[in-house]
Amino acid sequence: MGATRAFATSSGMSALDIILRLVRHDEEIVAGDDLYGGTNRLLTQLARVAGIRVHHVDTTDVAAVEAVLDGRRTRLVLLETPTNPCIKVADVRAISAAVRRRCPQRGLVVVDNTMMSPVLLRALDLGADIEYHSATKFLGGHHDLMAGVVAVRDAGLTDELAFVVNSVGCGLAPFDSFLLLRGVKTLWLRVERQQRNAEAVASRLEARGYAVRYPSLASHPQRDLHLSMARGGGAVLSFTTGSVEKSQAIVEGTRLWGISVSFGCVNSLISMPCHMSHASIPAAVRAARGLPEDLVRLCVGIEDPDDLIEDLDAALDAAEAAFPA
Repeated sequence: MGATRAFATSSGMSALDIILRLVRHDEEIVAGDDLYGGTNRLLTQLARVAGIRVHHVDTTDVAAVEAVLDGRRTRLVLLETPTNPCIKVADVRAISAAVRRRCPQRGLVVVDNTMMSPVLLRALDLGADIEYHSATKFLGGHHDLMAGVVAVRDAGLTDELAFVVNSVGCGLAPFDSFLLLRGVKTLWLRVERQQRNAEAVASRLEARGYAVRYPSLASHPQRDLHLSMARGGGAVLSFTTGSVEKSQAIVEGTRLWGISVSFGCVNSLISMPCHMSHASIPAAVRAARGLPEDLVRLCVGIEDPDDLIEDLDAALDAAEAAFPA
């Protein structure tokens, strides 16, 4: 990760929680408009009870981020890239430069790098101040632990974060630390295979006429930007079908793809974010932020790609017959 120091915590959300404790009353956070549901939920609560203003903007637009930066009040700019689940890409280099220019005293860029893992993207090398992960996902890799990781570029932040981890008691337990270290040993092999499988699945879906969101596809509008920061498209993609009922039929019709809100493990998973991981975001807010109700998210594992595609094809065939265009 290129960090000066890193902390292992009891979950991905506890990792975010200790980062958010860097923000004081009357300071501000700039965050994306396409966020993990748990992140959105925590930011909403923070804005309601702690007197902290949260700006949700389209982080693919550097000018939109700059427009809400306040040299006195902005404390954190919180990015996901690619975003979960719409697979939008933020220019970490350009946004980091803007924050340093506009908020030189206290502005920090924080990147949730869970979707890529350090194998594919190193946010600190791109200018971010803090990179964090839900280590439950790729870093652990087997869905048998919950963990988080916070990595810090500047040694000046480490004492404050270490104090919170120690005071709150959210450090990772010994056996979970063992499981996490075990997962990290195979991280490169797993991610490489998962990405190769994801590329095959994305290409197959696109060939069948679906609108696929995967950052290394030639059809992705930010492909060049993404590949200037990352070593590939990763293992998570999403697509729309034009019908919520059709999407539900696809999700329920697969046999090898497990229905789950998580991602990053060795087995392949399928979900409908609006009805699962992002259901806590009000429907009106989802609509305003452009999150399609029929969106299907695939988290591709290490299985034989032919088996995965055959199983997905069968579910697609059945759903298309039941809900013709």
